[in-house]
Amino acid sequence: MPLPFTSRKLAVAVALASAALVSAQAAATGFQVREQSAKSLANAFSNAAAGAEDVSFMAHNPAAIGNIDGNQVAGGVAYIDATFELHDAEASNVAGIPYTAGASGEGGESAWVPSFAAKTQLNDQWDLGLAIYSPYGLATKYDEDWIGRYHAVETELKTIDFQPTLNYRATERLNLAVGLRAQYADATLSNAIDFGSAAALQGSPLATPGQNDVIGELTGDDWGYGYTLGALFQATERTRFGVSYRSEIDLTLEGDLDVSGTDPVSDGAIAAGQVSDMGGKADLTTPANLNLGVYHQLTDRLALMANAEWTEWSSFDELVVEFEDGTNSTTTENWDDTWAFSVGANYALTHQWTLRAGLGIDETPVPSAEFRTPRVPDADRRWASLGATYQPTENLGITAGYLRIFGDDVDMDQDATPTNENASRGNLSGEYEVEADVFALSVDYRF
Repeated sequence: MPLPFTSRKLAVAVALASAALVSAQAAATGFQVREQSAKSLANAFSNAAAGAEDVSFMAHNPAAIGNIDGNQVAGGVAYIDATFELHDAEASNVAGIPYTAGASGEGGESAWVPSFAAKTQLNDQWDLGLAIYSPYGLATKYDEDWIGRYHAVETELKTIDFQPTLNYRATERLNLAVGLRAQYADATLSNAIDFGSAAALQGSPLATPGQNDVIGELTGDDWGYGYTLGALFQATERTRFGVSYRSEIDLTLEGDLDVSGTDPVSDGAIAAGQVSDMGGKADLTTPANLNLGVYHQLTDRLALMANAEWTEWSSFDELVVEFEDGTNSTTTENWDDTWAFSVGANYALTHQWTLRAGLGIDETPVPSAEFRTPRVPDADRRWASLGATYQPTENLGITAGYLRIFGDDVDMDQDATPTNENASRGNLSGEYEVEADVFALSVDYRF
């Protein structure tokens, strides 16, 4: 027997839940992917703007290819193992009825991030290159019955940039470069919908708050276009400065919301058309960023480097989601612009072996506990890295690097009222523990 619950009211609940999904996709870019070069990772990204040690640095500064004579290719892969765990969690629906669950609050996921770059020197003044890499991404996944399931279950965002680059050797000391960025973004996002509470409020005798969940999964993708600019200046034989800028890219993610039940009551609601699939779209902007760096060869064996990176996360002020039934939903983000700072050193142990190390700090764009979500439980982080490059021949290099990310323990306080964006998701609070390990391996060959 159909539940006494109108499809229109349920559509509003689904719309609110879907807004949470898409806003999380925007939030997922709070985890910027910097692992385009094992050499850069092993130095805690302190050589990103000015290192220019091989063609893979083109992803950080397009002018890097002007520091490399002839032709070169490089390929690499990074393995990211992240941990996001919620402790002392409390949750309830908008009416204050507590949610309970024994499922894990561990949402960390592992991911492989490949990259490729190649360049050729056209003549004495011009270089042409191509880089393929991922600049933004996130993967978190919780159990479907965990206590924060109405805010998030699965979040996966993948981006791929295709960056053709042209470098001009303006003088013997100065390189200027420009690159086009074609970016593809793909997202899969899911959370539970508390159908039990919504139906109980409509007087259904069969519904129980927190017991008759519907799982909503949203998928969407799009292409967007931007640019990158870079300069590399060899001030002296031992000191090099670098600066690069990567533009923001506007995307319109279009996709579908698919729903599924978890028990006979929610299955029956879907079969009766009270909960249904629908299409939707949302505008997403991946932010602009700026790198400034210096690289100094202190001695024949020892090189020192430093980098500062600014990211324009404030472009995430709000997110408007449009649904095919004509309804809209707005989610406030209120993120802040951030800086990341790092220092590093290389030591040439022999002609074939170079040792690498670095330290760094990275600000979170999330301004306070009320804007922190289970999809992006981001925190201020500190980096410590080490690695080595083996040069078996003059043209071939093999690099391995390891980066440990230490995140601050941070609070989350998602508050629900009958009129705010958490009305269908409920209240959720607790303390997040954030940490990650990153391993990278790359090979470069010059010919």
